[in-house]
Amino acid sequence: MKVFLIGLPGSGKSTIGAALAGRLAMEFVDLDKEIEAKEGMIIPEIFSSKGEDYFRRVESEMLRQWAILDRNFIMSTGGGTPCFYDGISVINNNGVSVFLDEQIEVIVARLENNQHRPLLQSANVEDMRSKLQRLRDARLPFYQQASIIVSSPTVGKVLEKLRIKN
Repeated sequence: MKVFLIGLPGSGKSTIGAALAGRLAMEFVDLDKEIEAKEGMIIPEIFSSKGEDYFRRVESEMLRQWAILDRNFIMSTGGGTPCFYDGISVINNNGVSVFLDEQIEVIVARLENNQHRPLLQSANVEDMRSKLQRLRDARLPFYQQASIIVSSPTVGKVLEKLRIKN
């Protein structure tokens, strides 16, 4: 089984993904970490030196490479992964997609002092809230194509939904 976690930055994809992988004795893959390893720089550096378009192409290539592998894993995708280069179709055609639908206020609290998110760097909380809401509005049509949607996600809720799908 391949499980692709999708959702906004800060929705819990990496944290829940690592915990799920541990509970299910599966490999955990953080797509952003895979990109950073391939490129030899962190995501904000890729955005600033090569641009978002370049990043999205690399992200799409890495997603496709992982999606066709003949092995099981839990993957934390980047927040935009399903939204570019037909990413949601690649995900849905190769595994189970799980949309972690976290509340904006919870995400803002998590990301307030995080400088690792190039699309959300902001001088104040209100600006970050606004950016997150715009991202959510733009990305929701992709996220809603997920096989499973989990509101206010926890490891337990995701496990429960995954067992229903199996």
